[in-house]
Amino acid sequence: MIKALIFDFGDVFINLDKQGTIKKTKELLGLDIIIEKKSKHNEAIFKVNDDYEKGLISTDEFVSFYCDFFNTVTSDQVITLWNSLIKDFPKHRLEFIKQLKKEKQFELILLSNTNELHINYIKEHVPFYEEFKSCFDKFYLSHEIHLRKPNADIFEFVLNESGLQPEDCFFIDDTKQNTKAAEKLGIRSWNIDEQSEDVTTLFETHNQLF
Repeated sequence: MIKALIFDFGDVFINLDKQGTIKKTKELLGLDIIIEKKSKHNEAIFKVNDDYEKGLISTDEFVSFYCDFFNTVTSDQVITLWNSLIKDFPKHRLEFIKQLKKEKQFELILLSNTNELHINYIKEHVPFYEEFKSCFDKFYLSHEIHLRKPNADIFEFVLNESGLQPEDCFFIDDTKQNTKAAEKLGIRSWNIDEQSEDVTTLFETHNQLF
């Protein structure tokens, strides 16, 4: 029986502009740093991004890296580009999680790969962020717990902190790599397609589990 629902944040609750950010990155920096993950030229970039999302480096260190690495961009340009990923937060998804909290049928856990810049931006632009956060029993942000999906240790951390077994949990995430990692540990999951699916249809889409 499912006891806990583990939700990702981006493209599950809040919409992201991944393609737009890729385009802007190419225009500003001249590199497709998001797509070309195997490029040796980009190894340093991906290490910094990973470290930042784990909270291993500060925002100042993160921004300074990009300014020094490309030496043609300002701090403000880096921050604006980085935050351009964040779009809108549809209100019906807030109502969905509020209803789940009210029903008290499941432990509600948020597990997000994110960072200080993005969260600060969301706090500033999403007026109901704190209301949303209060709906969850546990609210895990990668830069605060120093762990990041799809590494197994982040899922093990959630299980241990909550006293849950893998079979107790159902995980919703828009990234296939993340849901595969969870499934390897025995956590059932939904790799949601943000283009055609909505988290609010969870119980209709997976009615055989609930």
